[in-house]
Amino acid sequence: MTLKFWQVDAFAEKPFEGNPAAVVPLEVWLDTGLMQAIAGENNLAETAFFVRTAPGAYDLRWFTPTVEVDLCGHATLASAWTIFELLEPALQSIAFQTRSGTLKVERGRDGRHVMSLPSNPIEPYRPVADYARQVAEALGSAPPVEILKGANVVAVFASPADVRAMKGAGRIADVIPADTGLIATAPGDAGYDFISRFFAPHHGIPEDPVTGSAHCALTPFWAARLGRKTLKARQVSPRGGDLTCTDDGARTILSGPCALYMTAEIAI
Repeated sequence: MTLKFWQVDAFAEKPFEGNPAAVVPLEVWLDTGLMQAIAGENNLAETAFFVRTAPGAYDLRWFTPTVEVDLCGHATLASAWTIFELLEPALQSIAFQTRSGTLKVERGRDGRHVMSLPSNPIEPYRPVADYARQVAEALGSAPPVEILKGANVVAVFASPADVRAMKGAGRIADVIPADTGLIATAPGDAGYDFISRFFAPHHGIPEDPVTGSAHCALTPFWAARLGRKTLKARQVSPRGGDLTCTDDGARTILSGPCALYMTAEIAI
């Protein structure tokens, strides 16, 4: 069996930026174990598989190197880019059916396609009295000024320098629940409204370069704090990436460019 394969850097103006995703179109679904094995072999933060069900309609699933996940923003954007630019260039919109419901992506100008994802409310979180200290030690950072939790633990820091200087030590897995990642965020600098980093060691991702799903929590949080609906964000991982984020209540609207890195075939 031969499968077509594209590696697309999402939230990137050019290759080697943003977050790489493997995109694999299918005629019918493969066995879940085989898709997981392909994702492990790709060894990227996410591999996206989709099956066309009707014009402009697809079923979509995402796999890290170790697990299938409920939501992945950058691989959704990469999948939409592949469909718009390479597979069905006449389309103006795509509806993906996923484990997180219907995700719609609209064709944007200059390749900056616009996707609508479910917002993720976050609430104060402090499971033990010295939790802020534990998080600081795990990250090799100053203590966070606030800790919240939704789908992930969110640590808010006073200074963008605190987030930029983090070591991303392997101890993060010891201080967060097994089904979560850790988002570190702070007010922005250099023209950005806020910045962040994302660590997901339980999902086989020590640090994710640019994380759309994390911004489903960060966008409504910072929109409320800053009093603006549309914000410019930067994920300050070593690769880094820019996102335009809009708080639309129950939905978070994210947009950004993509860059094609590789076209290949998988032989299995």
